[in-house]
Amino acid sequence: MIYLKKRLKKVRKNLEDIMKWFYICNDFKNEVQMMIKRNELKNELIAAGIRPSVQRVAIFEYVRKSKAHPTAEVVHAALRDELGSLSLTTVYNTLKLFVDAGLILMLNIDDTFRCFDGNIATHAHLKCEECGKIYDFQIDADCLRAIKGIENYKITDMQIYLKGICPACKNN
Repeated sequence: MIYLKKRLKKVRKNLEDIMKWFYICNDFKNEVQMMIKRNELKNELIAAGIRPSVQRVAIFEYVRKSKAHPTAEVVHAALRDELGSLSLTTVYNTLKLFVDAGLILMLNIDDTFRCFDGNIATHAHLKCEECGKIYDFQIDADCLRAIKGIENYKITDMQIYLKGICPACKNN
């Protein structure tokens, strides 16, 4: 019985060591994936003619990863501790630079609210009038055919903004 207890203790210790290595390897894998993604983002900035500073890459990465359509203030608050000397003015200027380069979208759903979207594919947005969240919806570019008289125009950009109440707020 004593032998079995000692053996069980040794097996548990080995399992703990294996689990530690598993977590270390998993953390390393995640770190490598993040480095690869950051290099892809840096290359995208370079291709757009933008110098990829640490601050610019961090801002670009944050907006691209976010599904919540962050404002400049939200981006600043999220990255301020990580980047230290990041000013709100830098965030505004960087976001404008990215918008001008076509790397992100600036959404002006109403006069008082400006946010940013890292998804530059054609899609529609709905802002809930109750909770203020913005939702993405896929749209078919062929929906333009339903607009009478638009046949002779060349459409270079399409942004569709909807306002309403989301299902969660509607059910409350």
